[in-house]
Amino acid sequence: MKILLLHQYFLEEDDPGGSRWNEITKTWTDLGHEVAVIGGMMHYNGNAKREEYKGKYFVKKKQGKVDVYRAHVSESYNSGFLGRLWGYFSFMFSSLWTGLFKVKGKYDVVIVTSPPLFVGISGYLIALFKRLPMVFEIRDLWPESAIDTGVLTNKWIIKLAYAVERFIYKKARLINVLTPAFFNTLRDKKGIATDKLIMIPNAADFSLSEDIVQTFDRSSFRKENGLEDKFVITYVGAHGVANHLDQLLEAGKLLEDTNILFLLIGQGMEKERLIKKADDMQVTNVRFHDPVPKRDVFKFILASEMGASVLKKVDTFKTVYSNKTFDYFSCQKPILMAIDGVSRELVEQAQAGTYVEPENASEYNRIIRAYLADPARLLREGQNGYIYAKENFDRKVLAERYLVEIQRIAHV
Repeated sequence: MKILLLHQYFLEEDDPGGSRWNEITKTWTDLGHEVAVIGGMMHYNGNAKREEYKGKYFVKKKQGKVDVYRAHVSESYNSGFLGRLWGYFSFMFSSLWTGLFKVKGKYDVVIVTSPPLFVGISGYLIALFKRLPMVFEIRDLWPESAIDTGVLTNKWIIKLAYAVERFIYKKARLINVLTPAFFNTLRDKKGIATDKLIMIPNAADFSLSEDIVQTFDRSSFRKENGLEDKFVITYVGAHGVANHLDQLLEAGKLLEDTNILFLLIGQGMEKERLIKKADDMQVTNVRFHDPVPKRDVFKFILASEMGASVLKKVDTFKTVYSNKTFDYFSCQKPILMAIDGVSRELVEQAQAGTYVEPENASEYNRIIRAYLADPARLLREGQNGYIYAKENFDRKVLAERYLVEIQRIAHV
């Protein structure tokens, strides 16, 4: 098969962040399929283009066996709501131009992964002009999540977003959702027929964790990074409005009499404010770390006692799986799950950690102290999560299942 993917946030080879599609496309090309990606020139937590893209609107390159067409994204992307919105629209236009005039050859299918929602317009038009079926993937319910977190408040933009959503759902030949709650929402509230819906969720990358652990010296790594004698709880991901990482600062303050260390790895619009707040609060057990490549992320997780999955306390987030939960699973670390709904159910079914009510510092305090008093839980719950994910969320298995569904609608 020849597959064309539109993904604004498709990672560079050395980028930190959610690598779902980097891993899926690698699996597909390893199986002998051809994949081209139209991706953006800005990391989703970045403030500027990489030097190789400065002053450019289009760059073609190779990442492994994948052809990657990098298209322009406005550098105002992380400068606030209007900047973010223009970042979405700039990629919508540049990806359309790239798909129509730069990507050569015949393809069997166009896949669009959202958010951002508006890239669905580009995907639809590319599919229309190239006479291809379109698969639309929903990684997050949008615009609901933006509305619930207070990021999107303009009624006209909300109205436009819902209209775009309805149009794309109608035009897509197949819609993939990442969680059971998304599936139910589209079926019950959006009126999408079940024969148009599939669920290929996020997954665990066991190949990377198993490769690293063969030579990983945990003691030396902890010493090199100042983690000795600490009970390390690592959070990896965005530092944005949706994450509300203030709750970790507040929990840290209550746990200052212990050896707990919250290690926050990542970037985002809220990071500078959070660093200042931590300084103002004189929190001594929360450490901020710059983003690191995926391989180094796994090393930090392996060197930790627990992983934390954290989001703001809003109803929409009860429908999502956190990307990093699966990384914690693959590294055999129990999870401090501060997300209610399907993510909580996932961890409880796997017996791989504990739910903590989001934004409730006293609950963080109670639950973490329970782990300090019973260290045997760490090994037991970490192994539970690994086994559960191996049985249900293996990246390679799910990528192959996705391919079967695509072949069905592309008639290949």
